[in-house]
Amino acid sequence: MQVKETVADGLKREFQVNVPAADIDAKIDEKLADLKDKVRLNGFRPGKVPTAHLKRVYGRSVAAETIDKLVRDTNDGIFSERGFRLATEPKITMPQDQKEIEDILEGKSDLTYTVAIEVVPAIELADFKSFSVEKPVVDVADSDVDEAIKRIADANRAYADKAEGAKAETGDRVTVSFKGTIDGVAFDGGTGEDIPVVIGSASFIPGFEDQLVGIAVGETRTIKVTFPANYASETLAGKPAEFETTATKLEAPQETTIDDEFAKTLGLESLDKLKEAAKARLGAEYAGASRLKVKRQLLDRLDEAHKFDAPPSLIEQEFEVMWRSINAEMQSTGKTFADENTTEDAAKEEYRKIADRRVRLGLVLSEIGEKNKIQVTDDEVSRAVIERARQMPGREKEVWDFYRSNPEALAQLRAPIYEDKVVDFILELANVTEKKVTREELYKDEDDKTAA
Repeated sequence: MQVKETVADGLKREFQVNVPAADIDAKIDEKLADLKDKVRLNGFRPGKVPTAHLKRVYGRSVAAETIDKLVRDTNDGIFSERGFRLATEPKITMPQDQKEIEDILEGKSDLTYTVAIEVVPAIELADFKSFSVEKPVVDVADSDVDEAIKRIADANRAYADKAEGAKAETGDRVTVSFKGTIDGVAFDGGTGEDIPVVIGSASFIPGFEDQLVGIAVGETRTIKVTFPANYASETLAGKPAEFETTATKLEAPQETTIDDEFAKTLGLESLDKLKEAAKARLGAEYAGASRLKVKRQLLDRLDEAHKFDAPPSLIEQEFEVMWRSINAEMQSTGKTFADENTTEDAAKEEYRKIADRRVRLGLVLSEIGEKNKIQVTDDEVSRAVIERARQMPGREKEVWDFYRSNPEALAQLRAPIYEDKVVDFILELANVTEKKVTREELYKDEDDKTAA
């Protein structure tokens, strides 16, 4: 077998491979010999079928199968001998001429093919002990707990009927029945009976709740609204509509006394227990936000410390995924590049930079995990599946079956777990200092570059 490197351009390599006909024939004979004791042919005792007859019966299929395995094994040998890590699947170019193919299958001529690959560059990892990361820490203040409990109380407030003849005000709950039309034609989902609407909650189409102010029980109004451009239903998005709306009930919000009795309505023993639960929940939320900021800092440090040319094909794949998402979002919202004070070309350039960063960071994290034998266990993946299932009450089995039968979906669950384990590994080595910050500072938006 002869292997000749014909292209060595950056991360791209191409080889021309020549496999002698004698080598192919020998492999075919080995396969036929193995078949000899397994096949059953009329007129022959088991194991007594002549090789020449087997070749006539199975020759072409065995030859095709043998060549396919020979090419794969040969390629694996080429890559492993040179220490290549492939960025993408190799591109193999086999002979196309029918006469040449026939001669190869019949053992009359050598097999010559080319294999083109793109490799992952060697990555020299930084000394993570030299990394410094600042961890923002927020203490849960009593005022934060009080605010959280007030939000809970507002969400669980009671309502009482208003006096006869009263008019609806902001904050009131109006029960309405309505029939919606577009250009005088009713549409799917446009009809509702006895639907409660809290004025000012922004839970309905923009403008709908505002036009309920002043309505009384038994009164009918024609409410005119326009569906948002990014509305979930494409057939309704951006369309003006009219709703013939009748108020059937009018209620005013009642003050909620935050005490032990209120806590009991939420399934807790006392107000103190409610405060403990709220404080723990806030603490977990702050810790999550802090973790996100620490991770962003760490990824920035990894980006700064590992500058190398990433495989162009991987960058292009990442860019295409991002660009499709951007275009879909812009179409749904009706925005243009001009609205974002940019152009399509400038946006593409920016997102290619982001794609390059993502690919390089992905390769660096993978290299760290591989060199330090960081792995995601099946139990960890199973716990992630269970957590997903819990988020969809009543559909747990459906979620479980989906992941069990969908390896790609499981891989999508495994990836962030792996990334977090690698991040934790680096943080154990890095110099992490805590800094007390306010809640506002913790949640202050990062600039676009950092967020990317």
